[in-house]
Amino acid sequence: MFAEYDVIVAGAGHAGCEAAAAAANLGDKVLLITMNLQVLAQMSCNPAMGGIAKGQIVREIDALGGYSGIVTDKSLLQFRMLNRSKGPAMWSPRAQSDRMLFAATWREMLEQTPNLDFYQDMVTEIIIENGKACGVKTSLGHEIRSKSVVITSGTFLNGVIHIGEKQLKGGRIAEKGATGITEQLVAYGMESDRLKTGTPPRVDGRSLNYDLMEEQKGDEYISGFSYMDVKKINAEQQRSCHITYTNTNVHEILKTGFDRSPMYTGRIEGVGPRYCPSIEDKINRFADKDRHQIFVEPEGFHTCEIYVNGFSTSLPEDVQIKALRQIKGFENAKIFRPGYAIEYDFFPPTQLKLTLETKLISNLFFAGQINGTTGYEEAACQGLMAGINAHQKIHENDPFILKRNEAYIGVLIDDLVNKGTKEPYRMFTSRAEYRTLLRQDNADLRLTPKSFELGLAKEDRMKKVEKKNQDVQQIIYAMKETNVLPDEINPYLTDISSASITEKQRAAKILLRPDVAIQPILESVKVLKEETAQYNSETIEQAEIQIKYEKYIEKEEELVIRMSQMENLKIPENFNYENIPALRKESMLKLNQIKPATLGQASRISGVNPSDIQILMVYMGR
Repeated sequence: MFAEYDVIVAGAGHAGCEAAAAAANLGDKVLLITMNLQVLAQMSCNPAMGGIAKGQIVREIDALGGYSGIVTDKSLLQFRMLNRSKGPAMWSPRAQSDRMLFAATWREMLEQTPNLDFYQDMVTEIIIENGKACGVKTSLGHEIRSKSVVITSGTFLNGVIHIGEKQLKGGRIAEKGATGITEQLVAYGMESDRLKTGTPPRVDGRSLNYDLMEEQKGDEYISGFSYMDVKKINAEQQRSCHITYTNTNVHEILKTGFDRSPMYTGRIEGVGPRYCPSIEDKINRFADKDRHQIFVEPEGFHTCEIYVNGFSTSLPEDVQIKALRQIKGFENAKIFRPGYAIEYDFFPPTQLKLTLETKLISNLFFAGQINGTTGYEEAACQGLMAGINAHQKIHENDPFILKRNEAYIGVLIDDLVNKGTKEPYRMFTSRAEYRTLLRQDNADLRLTPKSFELGLAKEDRMKKVEKKNQDVQQIIYAMKETNVLPDEINPYLTDISSASITEKQRAAKILLRPDVAIQPILESVKVLKEETAQYNSETIEQAEIQIKYEKYIEKEEELVIRMSQMENLKIPENFNYENIPALRKESMLKLNQIKPATLGQASRISGVNPSDIQILMVYMGR
């Protein structure tokens, strides 16, 4: 019934869809297996993409030739660039998406991808021969052979749903969980553990009073996520979100359900996300706060269903609705479905290589929540990298690994493999030590050339990057070489309460002032206006950032060069750390477990001290 595939991807969430698309676009024959093709690329939690650090990841996925950015732009409800008041390293795009349109667009794009087949079934076992993944077995009794396997199981591995005292087996509400894989891999020698995540109730938007809430509109200019020319909604077509708050009455009602809460009665064993706690966890941990913010987010253009962001809960349904109706604007709220918590299996990611291939089983790759992460964006980028590296491995090509100074994706995978995680891992800008280099605006300049060389990013995308880079350099040159006269620029400087100039100055020098923007300079100086008239706003903004932050960028690049010296010191694959008696016991165990490829990677392993690295350097020097 089935031919042999190059890559089988099990699971069709954000990780699985990106993995399948990447491998297929690289030329592999791919099979995407999922338990329900009707919910392919489902937004299980909030209908939004991007946000702080997450938006940078989506732009990186797009720059590499992944689909998430394009799908998001095609299904926009609202777009906002967060942190505009801060430096560009902190700017983060975020989109509210139409949930149904998002999934439909993903499916449409995948069905138009050559080399990609689909099958609806549950993978229950991985075929392993001589330590290598060679295919899968399914619940319908099929054995499907392949050269590699990518597992993207999300929250479905032995998933258990909790609503108050009720327990349901499933990977998502009204969907059954997946069994078999955890038990097989644990028997094979891999370690598994449990995590939990949660989701809030969905309510009927017709039952809410928006006049009592703060309106949150989208940006007037929609830049979107994809660097390609994707048709997006107009600014005036955007749907507003709203903000309201809990209060002491809400908190007191929620507390009445604590004795029936699975979190506080011990029925939930898995650790939940620290940075996205449930509402009951918030009022418990932050007892001094008398209110918490609630974001009221529409789920689509053609539905009245509302996502109550900030009210994630697993309390009994009667407590949920009673507490919700004490929130301003929710007095007559009707619930479509209750909030719930879900527990699921994951495999600590220290068992992976930087390619996301498992160390124990060759040609078996993990991506997404199976690795302990949380969030669509974190899952999608892992799927992309797993799909790429599955292709690279079976064709005996060099692995594709992004360094910490090259991408947020590199930071995420490096953190997972070297440090592991005991709680759902979420990306933040603070996790990246090279934030000035890893901006959302330059992901195409950073990553598209690498992907084009790999064969994933297509020629039209690469030509667009080359044109952008050339145009940016021409603007920078014009700004650095053009003298601006006082009478040209002083009216603008006076308007923004900046000191006037008394003699001519280079345009670039004036732009270095913190309160000065490039566009007014270009409009004020006739020569510059004529020279830059053909450039779009994105290109002009890129030139502005490179001029303003040139010194900061140079400092980070110098730091990268210093740190890269350790990255270039390779450690043999079968290096035996037990032969170094001077190493501390904890370091010896961690190094043997993770088997770092370089001294730089070894230095980032949790529990390995600088003194251990010094000992390693001396020993390897000998």
